[in-house]
Amino acid sequence: MTAATLQLIDPVSLRNILDLHAMFKAQKAGGRIANLSYIDLTDMKLEGVDLSDANLTGARLYGASLRDAILMRANLFGADLRNADLRFARLDRADMRGACLRGANLTAASLIGADLREGQIAFKDDKQGLRLMKHERKPGELDYAILSGADLSGARMIGTAAISTDFSDANLTGTIMSQAKLRKANLDGAVLNGTDLSGADVTGATLRGAIMVDTATAGCNLSEADTADILSTPISVYIDDEPLDTVLGHHEAWVRTGGAKGTRQSLNGVDFRLVLDMRKRSLSTLDAAESVFVGLDLSGIELQGANLVNADLRRCNLKGADLRGARLQGAKLNHADLEGANLGPLDLGGGRLLRTDMTGAVLNHASFVNADLTRARMIGVTADNVKDKGANYTLAER
Repeated sequence: MTAATLQLIDPVSLRNILDLHAMFKAQKAGGRIANLSYIDLTDMKLEGVDLSDANLTGARLYGASLRDAILMRANLFGADLRNADLRFARLDRADMRGACLRGANLTAASLIGADLREGQIAFKDDKQGLRLMKHERKPGELDYAILSGADLSGARMIGTAAISTDFSDANLTGTIMSQAKLRKANLDGAVLNGTDLSGADVTGATLRGAIMVDTATAGCNLSEADTADILSTPISVYIDDEPLDTVLGHHEAWVRTGGAKGTRQSLNGVDFRLVLDMRKRSLSTLDAAESVFVGLDLSGIELQGANLVNADLRRCNLKGADLRGARLQGAKLNHADLEGANLGPLDLGGGRLLRTDMTGAVLNHASFVNADLTRARMIGVTADNVKDKGANYTLAER
């Protein structure tokens, strides 16, 4: 941006603006919404600050530390956020048109419904009529930014430049990315359900393991893109001419009756995504290695001693699940919610314990809040940005 359009601010004045904004948010008398438009906040430390609904139009936040900041519905039109630290920030429905985010770190940030389209600010100029505010980089640019695990569902990114940007494991459900420039972007494991990629340039990008259901790709240039293991629309599964849900019922009857009724099932490599209800089902010792459960509600499910080796459990709700003694080696649990889940050892009697084994599992962005991981084997796991407050790791091997 041109320096002439920016104003410096002293720490006392900034603190006063933030305090008055906090009063405004608390609906206290004398409170006032923060107006930091065209203010130079380069390298400013603003971790955890609540600037929701604030006006930051054209602000310079180059290199600013905004980790855990709340910027919901904030006006960031034309803001300079290059190299800013926005990890875990909340930017839902923020107006970010024309903002420059080149090199910014938005790991696990929430940008639900944010507007990231291109845009430019124009000023009245006595000599030139209208003068455009100039960024040092192109406005509306996300090149080289990190949005791993970020939630961009419903965001508007029409024509956005995001070359070599990291969208791995990001939620892009319903995001409008038509005409976006995504060359060499990393979209591995990203959720692109209902995403509009029409006319986008995805040349040389990687989409390994991306989830693409009802994705619009008309005119999308996917040449040289790595599309290995993409998960598209699931199809109905039948086992020996019986619907998958019925087959699961046979296994459940076998579990509940101790083998007197039903039959134990081996369902390795099966796509479970169309099963209507998996909550609280009794599926102990189920063989489901390399099977797909992506996005399912498995809350309260009983999977003690189950074989889930290399299973795809990304974004599953596993709250309160009983996974004692389960084999989860190499399983994908990115963004899975295992709050309160039991991953402790399974008592086989006679003093024998079967440990839950997660060797080599991928746990990025998963939640293990208040989970029991007693004696769990967690050797070689990948676990970036995991939430584990209150988790019990007693005698866990990791």
